[in-house]
Amino acid sequence: MYISPIAVFFGFVLIWQFGLQILNVPVFLIPKPTDIFQAAVENLGNLTQSALQTVTESLVGFVMSFVGGVLGAVLMASSKILERSLYPYAIILQTIPIVAIAPIIVIWFGAGLNAIVIIAFIIGFFPMISNTLIGLNSVDHNMLNLFRLYNASKWQTMWKLRLPAALPYMMAGLKISCTLSVVGAIVGEYIAGIGGGSGGLGYAITVAATRLQTAYLFACGLAASLLGIVLFLVIQLISKWILSSWHESEMSVEN
Repeated sequence: MYISPIAVFFGFVLIWQFGLQILNVPVFLIPKPTDIFQAAVENLGNLTQSALQTVTESLVGFVMSFVGGVLGAVLMASSKILERSLYPYAIILQTIPIVAIAPIIVIWFGAGLNAIVIIAFIIGFFPMISNTLIGLNSVDHNMLNLFRLYNASKWQTMWKLRLPAALPYMMAGLKISCTLSVVGAIVGEYIAGIGGGSGGLGYAITVAATRLQTAYLFACGLAASLLGIVLFLVIQLISKWILSSWHESEMSVEN
């Protein structure tokens, strides 16, 4: 299962390494994998500190988008009037480019951690609320009729039927939101980042670009990508743990 992607990865790295050597491309234009690795080792302390800062911002924004998205979806699913009134504004919030509203967020919340977390929250909020709402509205009508037959209240139906049925959709939203939260944190650090030693990967990328430290810039970018991959894999494991016993999307296929 993993042999093919691993082989492709190593093949790509070898072509990248020896192709640039053969073509004699300058390091400041495109660094070789060995140059990137060397830059990462030489700046390991700063890179680790920046990555930890970005992880903190991403996780806080991600948790906020999860809680806000689920609560917002539950409220809208409980009332069609609320859904028709509020959901269009969630769509509008998603369609506005985050770089356009980031300066406003900085003005409102100040430069630094608060603004970065808000930006990470905003960019991860819509996938969470959208997927959860679809799941809550996709419950089997026969099951809804059964709950009505037993005089279940609206919140009993929500807690015992609609939320469990929406779990696969929520997991899909989490997989999207967790990676977007990293993107949001990086964008936030570009615009509202903290300077000095407490800056995240976005700030480190900005500094490396201004100094033409291309190899270190690539190292920071790859570190940010790795953070997104790790978060995705964690959510994937949680999804498998929750859904593997009853939902087709995570059940083992028997040949």
